Amino acid sequence: MEADGGSRGNPGIAGAGALVRDKKGKVLAAKALPLGKASNNVAEYSGLIAGLELVRDIDPDAQVEVRMDSKLVVEQMSGRWKIKHDDMKRLAHQASQILSPMQVTYTWIPRAKNGDADRLSNEAMDASAAGTLWNPAASAIQVN
Repeated sequence: MEADGGSRGNPGIAGAGALVRDKKGKVLAAKALPLGKASNNVAEYSGLIAGLELVRDIDPDAQVEVRMDSKLVVEQMSGRWKIKHDDMKRLAHQASQILSPMQVTYTWIPRAKNGDADRLSNEAMDASAAGTLWNPAASAIQVN
């Protein structure tokens, strides 16, 4: 699973995106979430939550590798960094309840390797700025 989030301004117009691939790289599911006004960290966590929900909907017993370019989210969800901010604590708790923590591993990847999730988060920010919903049919990321 790959996820990303961003905001244009911090806080600002925000969006999150996530996609699930099979072991061969085929996209099984994708989602973009327009978030209105939010911080970058809230958007990153929202992408994580959306992706975990997609995985759960496909296979609630799956073992999943979460790949994100947010060092903060990866380190906090891996338990290596403390979560100090109340919003982040709430979102981390929400994410940890979607699938068993025993099913999920977290891997930091460079931004350049997170292009599809980044595209989805930008589509979500564009929709958020326009005050519209995300249109999966018009997405650059198509589910196979």
